Amino acid sequence: MSEVSGAPAALSEVVATIPVAEVAKSLSITVPRVNQLVRDGQLLSLRREGQTVVPADFIDGAAVVKGLGGTITVLRDGGFADDDILRWLFAADDSLPGTPIAALRAGRHREVKRRAQAMAF
Repeated sequence: MSEVSGAPAALSEVVATIPVAEVAKSLSITVPRVNQLVRDGQLLSLRREGQTVVPADFIDGAAVVKGLGGTITVLRDGGFADDDILRWLFAADDSLPGTPIAALRAGRHREVKRRAQAMAF
């Protein structure tokens, strides 16, 4: 499985992203460790303007947003590609309300994971 999405439409251009090197600095880890987090499904990355980036909303201070890794795992196990997971995390969902990533950032990770499980299976 590729760690970097090649599809430019995987994420709207209005979604803020940060380069992997800045993610590493924010998390106080090395760039290879960030890449390992992507491979392990704790983060997702994509290519934007020739650079590997991570959506800024995936980082909360000096940590990855709680529940993000579990949500990614559930969706990957359900057969979703990383591009589809990115789209879903940033798509408005009236039942939450808001987007799944906003709900995760608000601490509603169990609710988001339940929706991911329903979609995946």
